[in-house]
Amino acid sequence: MARGERITVRGGGIFGLACAWSCARRGARVTVIEPRRVGAGASGGTVGALAPHVPEQWNPKKQFQLESLLMAPAFWAEVAERGGDPGYARTGRIQPIADAEHLALAQRRAETARDHWGDAALWRVAAAAEFALAPVTATGLVVHDTLTARAAPRAACAALARAITALGGEIVAEAPDEGAVIHATGWEGLAALGAGNGVKGQSALLRFSAAQAPQIYAESVHIVPHADGTVAIGSTSEREFTGLETDGQLDALIEKARALCPALKGAEVVDRWAGVRPRARSRAPMLGEWPGRPGHFIANGGFKIGFGMAPKVGAVMADLVLDGRDAVPEGFRVADNLPG
Repeated sequence: MARGERITVRGGGIFGLACAWSCARRGARVTVIEPRRVGAGASGGTVGALAPHVPEQWNPKKQFQLESLLMAPAFWAEVAERGGDPGYARTGRIQPIADAEHLALAQRRAETARDHWGDAALWRVAAAAEFALAPVTATGLVVHDTLTARAAPRAACAALARAITALGGEIVAEAPDEGAVIHATGWEGLAALGAGNGVKGQSALLRFSAAQAPQIYAESVHIVPHADGTVAIGSTSEREFTGLETDGQLDALIEKARALCPALKGAEVVDRWAGVRPRARSRAPMLGEWPGRPGHFIANGGFKIGFGMAPKVGAVMADLVLDGRDAVPEGFRVADNLPG
């Protein structure tokens, strides 16, 4: 595709913005159509955990995620130059080790991490006492990985939007499609295609300063320190829901986080959030050409890993849309998620 060709992106969440940015920085004239506001859906949450899956039973999804997480420092640094601070930092993560069985598992995973991550990041067993913000752990030990990072979701979306407009792109509430069209329309788009559904999540921000501390993952709870003196707590996972209010499930989650990390007891809750995350049928991102609609493409299904996958998703979609180069992994393709 020639430099200056038009690209339309429908959807101003993290996948839509990452695709728009990746196309704009390669010379495309981009219009993002977002009828509500940037980050209005799942991408406007509070958690921002950019965390890898465990380094075992390796598959294309884990390889794609690894490559994306390794792309993230350069990706977000370039966005910051054009659009301001996205709240990105690769601060790592710790997870409590409950007993001897979990210790043996952690040690085996340290070996598979070396196989798959190489020298790019470390997975190790460490003493919880090494960390100023640490979870309760019966053994006194934690898994520490240096691949995990954080981003501040709202700040990251706003920075991407500014970066896109700094390169001449537009972000508008409505406009006709021009050129190739990338549909990044979140859970409503998945549901309309019969390609997936929405899963409600609730999260909170607590006033607590631990900006450089690794995030904590324990008993399915994310505890993510951010640079602005808050710590994010997330998230619930609700397959069935009737509204987007926060409720007692979030209260219980906050109390669980305080029990897991006693340093947070008494920390003020400064924000409560609820939203619906797009979960594709395959549980992997859904990327590629829209079957039967020439010139239309789909980037959807970020679910809980959208921010971590965004740099690679943007690059792969830009390659496909601008150059016709198809590097979408098996299992990620749109046809893999469509009914029938």
